[in-house]
Order: sequence, then structure tokens, then C-alpha cells
Amino acid sequence: MMRRAGLVLLALVMLAAIAAPLIAPNPPETTFRDLPFAPPSRVYVIDPAGNVVPPFMYPQRLVSRLERRYEEDRSRPQPIRWLHNGRLLTVTYAGAPLMLLGADSFGRDIFSRLLHAARTSLALALVATLGAMLIGIVVGGAAGYAGGLTDEVLSRIADFVIVLPAIYVVLALRAVMPLVLPDADVFLLMAGIFAAVGWPFVARGVRAIVTAERNHEYAHAARALGAGHARMLARHLLPATAGYLAAQATLLLPSFILAEATMSYVGFGFSDRTPSWGSMLLEAANVSVLADFPWTLAPAAAIFTVVLAVNLIVQSPLPVGAQAAMRR
Repeated sequence: MMRRAGLVLLALVMLAAIAAPLIAPNPPETTFRDLPFAPPSRVYVIDPAGNVVPPFMYPQRLVSRLERRYEEDRSRPQPIRWLHNGRLLTVTYAGAPLMLLGADSFGRDIFSRLLHAARTSLALALVATLGAMLIGIVVGGAAGYAGGLTDEVLSRIADFVIVLPAIYVVLALRAVMPLVLPDADVFLLMAGIFAAVGWPFVARGVRAIVTAERNHEYAHAARALGAGHARMLARHLLPATAGYLAAQATLLLPSFILAEATMSYVGFGFSDRTPSWGSMLLEAANVSVLADFPWTLAPAAAIFTVVLAVNLIVQSPLPVGAQAAMRR
């Protein structure tokens, strides 16, 4: 039951990221200069006369710029439009944007940026996870199948990378690169760095499983029938690692999301032009901002949601086949 809940939760986050251009009420880069740190918009379905009406909201007006205090302009109710201009819901009046999670210090819609940031953070984590998995499968499979000196050398390299403090290694590797890079280069650079520090965890388990599987009778039979080294690994030995790889992927994914958030938070990640959960958390770095405008912590809630979903998936019992593969 808990595993299913985790899968549903993770699927919803992924779906929201994919459908961000449709769901986001405003473009993520649009700045509403008169609404810095504006509170979340309130949606009403009951008018002042007590009648149930279609959803609407009131424009927010900045009363005190020094105190950043707002009040609703109840003289101009604005209806919320559904499926208008390619967006699921929005407000057409330019002076009253729909901000379900408020605005940041530049007056940008946090909810819209959060959805688009999910695309950046999740895509980076997925690419890094795939890279780490691919390297780990190749190295672990080669070490487990070849044995001897090859196994010893590859295993020692993996052990060396594992004992290093991963987050400091990631920060050091990024720090030696140019600080100002195009966002596409930053994406590929961080994905490569994350994969470089994550592959040993995959390789160790793959090596152990392949080492055990190569001595089973079906492996000897395949070799006797003339199966080559590549076929032995691809068709007979590596499939036994499927359960382990699935579990390892669910562990690496949230780790890389947190790593991206850390990198962007300290200024080594994406620029402010490209929203990511880490860069958005910079808004909450100031204690006074956190106390007065708690909605700026929305990216932290998104990260927590993904990590919670993955933990529900991992901690729940795996299918019998996956358990057997991991035991081997």
C-alpha cells in the first residue's frame, strides 16, 4: 500500500513537471514589479452576496512598500479562466496575476517557477542517474565477469571513489570549472559530475551479483553452447541484476536532486534565468524572508515530496523476483 502511494506521488510530480507549460498560470520569467513578495492569491467561489459562483479572485494592491504589506482590491473581482491561451487556469487581467504560492522578491510567480524548476531538477537527476547506472553496469559487469586482476583494479577504483566525501568532491569539481557557463553546459557538467561520483554504488552490487551468477549451471551451459563474452553478460548475467538496479536507481534519484539543490544554493548551479529548486531556495536564505514570506520555501516542500515518495517506494517490500535478484 505504501509503495503504491509512493509511486502515485512520484508519478504526480513527474506529470506536473511534464505539463508545466499547461499548468503554470504565468510564464516563469514574467516579472510583476509592483508585486514583490506578494502573498498567495485567494480563490473564492462565494461572492459577497453569499451566492456560489465560478472561481474568482481579487487583485492584490501594495499598501506599504516598506512593510511589503498587501490588501485585496475588492472593487475589481477577476474571474479565473479555464483553458485560456494554452493554460489550464489563469487570470486575463494584467494587474492581477494568479499566484497560487505567492511571488518572490522580483514579483515572479513562485508556483509557475516551481513547476518549470521541476523540469530542470528532475531532468538533471534522471540523466545523472542513467549515466551512473550505465557506468556502474559496465564496470561492475566487467569486474564480476572477468575476475582476477581486472576485478581487483576496478573494485579498488570503485572503493576509492566511495570513501571520498561525495558532496565535497562534487563542489570541488564544479569549483574548478568556469563559474559563468550557459545553462545547457551547466546541465551537462553537473550530470557528468553526479554520474562520476554515483557509479561505484551501482558497480559494487552488479559485480557481486554477476560474480555469483557466472558460477551457476545455466551460465556453464551457455558457455558450452558457444555464447561469447558479450552475450553471456547481456543475455544471461546482467538480467539477474534488474531488481538491484531498480532499487539503486530509486536511491540515486533523490540524492542527485538534493545535490543539484545544494550546488545551485551555493552558486555553482543554474543561473537565476533557469529556475531550479536549488536556485529558488536562495530566496529563503535570509532569515527575515523566511519568517515573513514562508511561501518562498515551496521548493523545499517539492524536494521533500520527491524524497518522501522515493523512500515509500524503497522501504516497501519489493516484488518476489526483485528480492531474489538482490539476494543473489
